[in-house]
Amino acid sequence: MIAYPECLPEPQRDGYGFQPVSPMARSELQSGRARQRRRFTSVPTVASVTWLMDDGEAQLFEGWFEHILLSGSLWFQCPLKTPLGMDEHRARFVDIYEGPILVGESFWRFTAKLELFKRPIMDAEWIIEAPDYIAMADIFDIAMNQKWPKAEPAL
Repeated sequence: MIAYPECLPEPQRDGYGFQPVSPMARSELQSGRARQRRRFTSVPTVASVTWLMDDGEAQLFEGWFEHILLSGSLWFQCPLKTPLGMDEHRARFVDIYEGPILVGESFWRFTAKLELFKRPIMDAEWIIEAPDYIAMADIFDIAMNQKWPKAEPAL
C-alpha cells in the first residue's frame, strides 16, 4: 500500500470532518408508509481535509499526487484523526484537490475530499460486550494511569 509521505503535514482542523455514505435503501409505499432496509454493510466515508504547506511540501504533495498516486486514482495509507483516535486509513482522492491557494507570504492551502475504504467505527464486540468501558473511557484511563499501583522492578 502506498504511504502518505511522512514529511507532509496532517490535515488542518478547519473544515475537517467525515460524511458516511448512507447504507439504507428506502421504498415509499402507496399507503404512505415506507419500507426501509440495510443495502450494504461496507460503508465508505468521505473525509473533507485541508492542508497548509510550505513551498517544498507543496511541491512534494503535487508531485506525489501526480506521479505516485497516478493523478490521485490509487489508494494510499493516510494518517487521520477520527473519534477512535489517530490511525492510518485506506483512502483515495474523490477528485483532484483544490489549490494551491497562497496563504500569507509562502504557505499553500490544498483542500480535498478523501474516500475512506471503511467507515471508522468501533468493532461490534466492544459495543455489545463492553459499552460501559467505551462510554467511560476517560475515567478508566485515569484509573489505570494515575491510581493503579506501579509494578515493582524485577530483580
